[in-house]
Amino acid sequence: MKILVLNGSPKKKSDTFRLTEAFLKGLNADGRHAVDIVNVIDRQIAPCRGCFGCWARGNGRCVIDDDQNAILDLYRNADVIIWSFPLYCYGMPSHLKAVLDRTIPLVKMNMVREADGTVRHEALVDFSRIHTLVICGCGFPHWEGNFDGLKQMCKTCFGDPDMVCVPETPLMNVPAAAVVAEPLLGRFEKAGEEYAAALSLSEETIAGLEKPMIPAGEYIRHVNGSAE
Repeated sequence: MKILVLNGSPKKKSDTFRLTEAFLKGLNADGRHAVDIVNVIDRQIAPCRGCFGCWARGNGRCVIDDDQNAILDLYRNADVIIWSFPLYCYGMPSHLKAVLDRTIPLVKMNMVREADGTVRHEALVDFSRIHTLVICGCGFPHWEGNFDGLKQMCKTCFGDPDMVCVPETPLMNVPAAAVVAEPLLGRFEKAGEEYAAALSLSEETIAGLEKPMIPAGEYIRHVNGSAE
């Protein structure tokens, strides 16, 4: 398989990407898959201009001359796309959202109505063959409400993909928290093995990955103490 990982963390020492790396270790345990990791923060990706020049051309390319077209080439040829990023203001970081905005060259202006009544732009790419996984971490101590907006956006954009939304991810790079972080990394590696076999994750697996590592009250005390 061809696996494209879009790493949306702006930091070299990324909490969320530690989880994604563990997942990839399990996913590609046998080394048979081709894995492309794009660190989006290092690429030149301008905001979409809304010019619709891509639709006028109809060739699946963006008219802006930057790094996005190389990403589009990887995107259209991928079997699995993993969007990995920290939660920023209850959504994607802006530099990664720019990548998503500029995938519109992969569809046409022409609209089609699907069986459920949803109206979409006609695709230039067979998106049905691409499996999408979202791995998102946040600094809040619990799941409830914090990922709701993101989940709706990803459901609409990617066709209801598997999503793993992890609270308390700043613990991943705290040495004293290794006692709880290392077991979570192990679960992510096992989840990667599961995904390699089924190209999906069970609800039970996702629930285990999303469970907070420590109680909310304890986490808040640590965060507030470090800020003093």
